[in-house]
Amino acid sequence: MRILLLSALVASWAAAPVSAQGPSAPAPKAPTDVLPGSITYEEVPYPYPVQFLPLTLYGQDVRMAYMDVPPSGQPNGRTVVLFHGMNFGGFYFSGPIEALRNEGFRVVVPDQIGFGRSSKPIIPYNFHDMALNSRKLLQSLGLDRVAIVGHSMGGMLAARFAASYPDIVERAVIYNPIGLTDVRYQTPWRTADEDYKATLAQSRDQLYQGFYGTIRRYFPTPGAWKPEYEKYVRILYAPTLSSDWPRLAMVRAIYRQMPYLDPVVYDWAKIKVKTLVLGGDKDGENFPALAGHIAETIPGAQLVLIPNAGHVPHLEVPDVFQRELMKFLKADSGAGAVRSGSAR
Repeated sequence: MRILLLSALVASWAAAPVSAQGPSAPAPKAPTDVLPGSITYEEVPYPYPVQFLPLTLYGQDVRMAYMDVPPSGQPNGRTVVLFHGMNFGGFYFSGPIEALRNEGFRVVVPDQIGFGRSSKPIIPYNFHDMALNSRKLLQSLGLDRVAIVGHSMGGMLAARFAASYPDIVERAVIYNPIGLTDVRYQTPWRTADEDYKATLAQSRDQLYQGFYGTIRRYFPTPGAWKPEYEKYVRILYAPTLSSDWPRLAMVRAIYRQMPYLDPVVYDWAKIKVKTLVLGGDKDGENFPALAGHIAETIPGAQLVLIPNAGHVPHLEVPDVFQRELMKFLKADSGAGAVRSGSAR
């Protein structure tokens, strides 16, 4: 395993003043200017045109949304697939998409079924289906060799995909993943019905504050939070004002069980492709050690921790994130792994 600890950030960012509203400050009440939003995110801007792949899952006809973005300038002949997190869709990847295509990569960004602009069926949700759906998308696009980058929940999916389809994956990036441990024997089980009923019983203020607290925790470093990040809270909140909210609430209740029911901790040792474990070192108190365990478990994996960054470094410190991502994706795949104390 190769370990790199990034020891410095851009000086202007590191010296940013502490936000007047710290991580523990009360969340604001639900704004009154948010319009009801579609549960398929029709009103949410995506950086590139969205296309759809028809699928049939559990007897239901559904559509998988995706962006297929060509490289700008000279193509390098390679494709990168971006897997989004649980509270997002492909829309939040605009920065990485631009960085990748400017380096000559083709970029494919699916919205997994149940997320973003894809269909919201009430079905069992698991990483096996997500991986297979993603493979079917790549086959429909004529792609038989890709690099994958998975953020948060997408990091779990990247592990399952890389372990399941090593012939397709040239290299993998597991980026600020969740599901770092198997918690089934330490955490009490909560049914989807319990979660669903509790969600529907919440007031608008409670719903908004819940989403706000989640997004706010992604940026724990003093000074990291920016007012512009509240747009992600509003994106999560808008569908709660829709008449279709009960359906989405049930879908969310089911897929939020995936880290519990479908852990990927046993997939890591099965990953044989060149892998980078990447993340902000403030993404939870134990994240550095847990991320290190992932990298130790994946044969030959490399670990890069970005200091003073939280759960979404591609938004928080995009220059540092993009630099490390490109370094890994463009590195000679035949280079041997070495242990290093720091990278400056």
